[in-house]
Amino acid sequence: MANKKSNEVTIKVIDTKENLIKILINKGFREGREFSLDDYYFIPNNIDIKKLSTREILSKAVIIRYIIDENKIIQKITFKRKNIDEKGNILTQDSINCDIKDIEEAKRLFEAIGYSEIMNIKEKDIVYYKNNFELALKFIEDGDFLIEIETEENTEWNTIDKIIKIIEKLNLPIEKNNYFIKKAENALNKLLNR
Repeated sequence: MANKKSNEVTIKVIDTKENLIKILINKGFREGREFSLDDYYFIPNNIDIKKLSTREILSKAVIIRYIIDENKIIQKITFKRKNIDEKGNILTQDSINCDIKDIEEAKRLFEAIGYSEIMNIKEKDIVYYKNNFELALKFIEDGDFLIEIETEENTEWNTIDKIIKIIEKLNLPIEKNNYFIKKAENALNKLLNR
């Protein structure tokens, strides 16, 4: 089991994939690895989702993940903890991850201990990098086109503020008023008609 501490900035792209990639290449970025995520969100059966906010529901969710990264299959269980301020900014976050061998067995186990699947989010990602700085283009199935950048310890972009400054300097075609798009909250809001 691994505990990962990082923060991330996730922003919505307001241009096409082709135009954004041209901009990144013109700014010296190179295409890196591609991967896909297939995330199944499970929540305890005993919570009343009608009485909880979307964020409160997700704070109790366990994610069962099926990842294909450079033709390697990774299966894991993930639990995320986020400290979010009143404006929706993610101040800190960490995740606890446990590798598993069979995603279907993990689903059956969580169902047996009183959890139900509430949603499934699928995405395809392409990583672009320049001088060890990486950003992931995220294509959410039936959803948004996003850019995600995670903080990295012992680098010049080890805080959210530093990442935002780098993003602002790049002048990419993004929504500049929200650096903390929450794809799971958006997907669950759509599902619950909120």
